[in-house]
Amino acid sequence: MGSADRIVRLVLAALLAVLYYMETITGTVGIILLVLAAILVLTSFVSFCPLYLPFGLSTCKKAE
Repeated sequence: MGSADRIVRLVLAALLAVLYYMETITGTVGIILLVLAAILVLTSFVSFCPLYLPFGLSTCKKAE
């Protein structure tokens, strides 16, 4: 996972968390989005996205 991908994931997770705690998103949808935010943070820290594997995607720069 590339640096830009990790940064976008962290920013999106932070945005979702702020929206949840400001009660802009609530209820079941809020909880689901909060869980998604946690998954985004986790995948950002481990630098691996399991959804990329079956599709053969990579956001890392290739060494030449």
